[in-house]
Amino acid sequence: MHGKRIEEIFFKFLMLFSTFIVVGSLVLILAVIFLKGLPALNLDMLIKTPEGGYYIGKEGGILNAILGSIVLGFGATFLAFLVSMPMVFYLNLYLKKNSKLALVVRLFLDILWGIPSIVYGAFGFTLMVFFGLRASLLAGMITVALLIIPIMARSMDEILKMIPLELKEASFSLGATRLETATKIIFKQAMPGILTAVLIAFGRGIGDAASVLFTAGFTDFLPYSLFRPVATLPLAIFFQLGTPFPEVQQRGYASAIVLTVLLLTISIVSRLLSKKFSKHIIR
Repeated sequence: MHGKRIEEIFFKFLMLFSTFIVVGSLVLILAVIFLKGLPALNLDMLIKTPEGGYYIGKEGGILNAILGSIVLGFGATFLAFLVSMPMVFYLNLYLKKNSKLALVVRLFLDILWGIPSIVYGAFGFTLMVFFGLRASLLAGMITVALLIIPIMARSMDEILKMIPLELKEASFSLGATRLETATKIIFKQAMPGILTAVLIAFGRGIGDAASVLFTAGFTDFLPYSLFRPVATLPLAIFFQLGTPFPEVQQRGYASAIVLTVLLLTISIVSRLLSKKFSKHIIR
């Protein structure tokens, strides 16, 4: 009895300590970027593009990077969705539960998920050279889409696995085809989870620097063409923190605040939309 009590206390302490590490890390990161970046954050930084010499301490802002990240993120997420959604429905509705093909596809997605984003950047750069493309918004979208497809697809896959089998069988027994079951029954049932998967992938995409380092390039102008370089917030932070000028480094932390707030907003919107669409789920 005494041994069980000690075991209970030990594992309770371990769980509390793990929770403290996770929460404490987030609080510490937020504290550092807010303390260092808040003094440099102002309206001009949010509504202006960099003026001449911005990265050596002169005037301007990061509007080009904010809009560039959003446009690139939406484009990449759209491309990833076009690939992920049909694949996941095929795995869960058209293949048998223990299909070897489904197991192999899931294994490949898991491996792709674990590949570092710099490798995706190098692969995207190789594709650009092969097809004769320059660093551009389009090349950045394609590379980021490749990066987030495994994240989006595996998240959606786990959601679809949780759909009750009886729901599919009931749909088939009423004469619905697999396509009708997928689009009219399963999609609605899985909508909150699918939405969350899409927004998580979007957040991962706009927060990544390595995948766009060689493919999207960087520019002081607002994004206006798929075939021109585009600025992104992760690279703006990277360039500003890499300068020897303290005031520019401080702007780098301010840019990190903007990126963090953007990701926080995506997370909150994801939860609100997920809650809203959960009302239509058959439990």
